[in-house]
Amino acid sequence: MLREDNADQRLSALGHRVGLLPPARWERFGAKLAALECGAQRLREVRVAPGAREDLERLGLGLLHNGASLEELLRRPEIGIDHLLFLDGQLAALPPEVRLELETTVKYAGYIRRQQEQVERTRRMEEQVIPAEFDYVAVVGLSAEVREKLLKVRPHTLGQASRIPGVTPAAVAILAVLLRR
Repeated sequence: MLREDNADQRLSALGHRVGLLPPARWERFGAKLAALECGAQRLREVRVAPGAREDLERLGLGLLHNGASLEELLRRPEIGIDHLLFLDGQLAALPPEVRLELETTVKYAGYIRRQQEQVERTRRMEEQVIPAEFDYVAVVGLSAEVREKLLKVRPHTLGQASRIPGVTPAAVAILAVLLRR
């Protein structure tokens, strides 16, 4: 999620809000967002028919029983976005940096989704408050070392507990279960 090619998407709105982004740069960013949305829509909507043998041969593919969207084809490791440009003029008209970002997003969608889920889990852990009077000594399943570290630090949240050196993910999971009860 923290790639260099999407830094503008993560930071431009903030830069604009605090007055650090010049108007011309903000307009270019808006145009890029529009191009990315247009490209993503084209990848989802444009389909190669199962009987389009000439197109499939040009891509180095065999028969497709149900056809496929350009996005589905792009997920294949042997196909890059530049291989698909002959199939859609609007996609071909996009700037090269936009096409590259579209390809990266499609090819790494599974990894990005898993990372977003991990970010959400971390956010929930940061919100899970550990009561000040929590009795770590009474928790069955914690090692003496983990118990000692938790007693010494007395973390305020489950997220803080997870960052204490020596506190294992298993110990954090035990605490999470107890806190839910």
